[in-house]
Amino acid sequence: MAEAVISSPKRDHLMATAWRLFYRDGYRAVGIDTLIAEAGVAKMTLYNHFASKDELIIGVLEKRDCELRASINDQVNATDGSAAEKLLSVFDWLERWFGSTDFNGCAFIRALSEYPDPRHPIHQAAWRHKVAMQGALTELCSQAGAHNPAALANTLSLLIDGAIVAAQATGSTAPARSARDTAATLLALAVQKPA
Repeated sequence: MAEAVISSPKRDHLMATAWRLFYRDGYRAVGIDTLIAEAGVAKMTLYNHFASKDELIIGVLEKRDCELRASINDQVNATDGSAAEKLLSVFDWLERWFGSTDFNGCAFIRALSEYPDPRHPIHQAAWRHKVAMQGALTELCSQAGAHNPAALANTLSLLIDGAIVAAQATGSTAPARSARDTAATLLALAVQKPA
C-alpha cells in the first residue's frame, strides 16, 4: 500500500486529471505526456509528486476506493429499516451510480484486467478494494442474520461485479434492480433455519 502523503493543490489537480483520463480511456492508454498536457503542468511537477505512472495509478485507485466505500457506507447508514434493508440498499446505491452521467464501469475491474499479474502493485491495489468491499458485505450479511455471511458476501460480490459490467455494456440501470431482486432472494434463503 502507498505511504500516506500530504495533499497539495498541484497533487490534487494531478490526481483529479489522472482519474478523469484513466476512467475515461483506461490506464495503459493514457501516457504521461497526455496527462501532463491535460493537467497543464511540467513533467517535473508530476515526478515531484509521484515516482512513476504506476504510483500515480495506485494513488488514484486508493483515493477512489476511499470515496466509493464512504459513499456506500453513507447510503447504508441513511437507510431506515432492518439490517436486510440496509444490505439491499447497496443495490439501490448501484442503481443511482449506474444512472449517473459519469458512470463508465468499475475502475477496479478495469485495473485488474489491464494488469492481470497478481504480483503487480496496480493489480494488488485494485484487489484490495474488492477484498475491502467483500469484508463490508460480510459484515452486512452477518447483521442481516445470514448463517454463512462470508459465503453470501462472496456471492453478492460476484452479483455486483456482473451488474456493473452489464450496466456498462447496456447503458441501463436495470442490472442493479435485477441484482437487488436476486440478492433479496439469496438473503431470504441464507437466513432460513436449516431443516
